Amino acid sequence: MTQATPTHHLQARLRRSRMAIVILAVIVVFLLIVVVAQATRGATPFAGVQSDDHDVASTQSEAQQPNQQTPYIRGIEGDPMAIGDVDAPVVMVEWTDYRCPFCAVFTNETLPRLVQEYVDKGLLRIEFNDVAFFGEDSLSAAVAARAAANQGKYLDFMEALYADAPEQGHPDMPREKLIGFAEAAGVSDMAKFQSDLDSPDLYEAVQSSQSQAQQWGIQGVPAFVVAGQYFSGAQPLETFRQLIDEQLGE
Repeated sequence: MTQATPTHHLQARLRRSRMAIVILAVIVVFLLIVVVAQATRGATPFAGVQSDDHDVASTQSEAQQPNQQTPYIRGIEGDPMAIGDVDAPVVMVEWTDYRCPFCAVFTNETLPRLVQEYVDKGLLRIEFNDVAFFGEDSLSAAVAARAAANQGKYLDFMEALYADAPEQGHPDMPREKLIGFAEAAGVSDMAKFQSDLDSPDLYEAVQSSQSQAQQWGIQGVPAFVVAGQYFSGAQPLETFRQLIDEQLGE
């Protein structure tokens, strides 16, 4: 004879089922909140103020010192890690990690349009900053980018590197791959480039850039500031257009 399942066993099963449904509902709501937050994340005021114990301007000449209200803007004529006229009416600052997939999306898809629509017309200047949030390979790639910058090939190197980026994940950056990017970028003196890959000064420059970014509150990449407005992530082209056009009075 088959015995009936005790009532308290049925009640326990019902409680477990209800609990599972509640937990699943909480997870779904959390994921929806994250998606909405990512989709609606816009520009916010950027209070990039240098701390008293890290005065990067102290090593620059008086003519090269940044505006005290916008210390994150270098504003240096001939800056190898910047594009556009130094006196352009709008300046955009980017922080990037060369192993960041969303940084690759910006460089591959959005940056060329900004160059065409604004930089080439003298309306926009873009200054790039490197960080190494994803480990030693990020640091090595940033050093390599600066080594290319020493020969006037920063943007070409960055474009070659990001053109090879996978759709997701953080790619390895062994030395031979970095050399390949430099060759693709048209770096002329490869012996100097390879020597610069071991430059303590370049390593220190990248680490200083990251330290400064963290002091300014940069915790993820890509990160941008346009006219004092901070935003991050793989934003659509229209987000950049809107902020830039507002500054241009259009």
